[in-house]
Amino acid sequence: MKGFPALTAWQKLQVFYQGILENGDKRTDSWPLVHSPVPIGCIFLCYLLLIWAGPKLMANRQPVNLKPVLIVYNFAMVCLSAYMFYEFTASSWLAGYNLLCQPVDYSSSPLAMRMARVCWLFYFSKVIELSDTIFFILRKKNSQLTFLHVYHHTTMIFNWWAGVKYVAGGQSFMIGLINSLVHVIMYLYYGLASLGPHMSKYLWWKRYLTSLQLIQFFIVTIHTTYNLFTDCDFPDTMNMIVVAYSLSLIALFSNFYYRSYLAKKKSAYKKT
Repeated sequence: MKGFPALTAWQKLQVFYQGILENGDKRTDSWPLVHSPVPIGCIFLCYLLLIWAGPKLMANRQPVNLKPVLIVYNFAMVCLSAYMFYEFTASSWLAGYNLLCQPVDYSSSPLAMRMARVCWLFYFSKVIELSDTIFFILRKKNSQLTFLHVYHHTTMIFNWWAGVKYVAGGQSFMIGLINSLVHVIMYLYYGLASLGPHMSKYLWWKRYLTSLQLIQFFIVTIHTTYNLFTDCDFPDTMNMIVVAYSLSLIALFSNFYYRSYLAKKKSAYKKT
């Protein structure tokens, strides 16, 4: 319009950022690490700094013995994941969720708030899981600091910040429910492994754990794609992000599975 100067790039950025802050779910807005992306962004930057500096600081040091810490951490994560799986299941069941199409209930009803709270807890659990990387660095297991590991950990915290900020409930519950169940099994595996080498003979099922992780991504992709092409009152933007992200994880985990199991099997077969 005439008489109104065009907004500068900085002003447009300010308007955009203000929209991020103001257009979220008012129920979760005051909860820790939700209102603004800045705190979780700072955690992300500190995490990247740790990955860069940590191995350098540990280069001339002996690996830290974290056995007691790992035992407590892994089994605590089993309990936390089991609790979140129960809460996702109970909240969705009692609220009568439709598995194929479930809009977000933005009311302050007890069941809607119960679902929102477990969504936040799941989001916060992804921040806790950044500890996995710290333990690798302190134990000088730098080979574990792969692109897949870093990508998965960093993207999950941002995806679930957006989930809790804008869609704390509805269709997004399916991701938390399935992932929590998978993490019960995953952290149980790592908890048993942390008990010592004598447990190795009982941990033959690591390959199937990777398969289970892939299955969850396929389920989430199919579920979200169906929702994307149906008339469901759930943001298509979020659905598209979930589908794209799930496909990226399928590609990365498939590559990991091939290199870790199939390629080694072919190599061993050729040697014989």
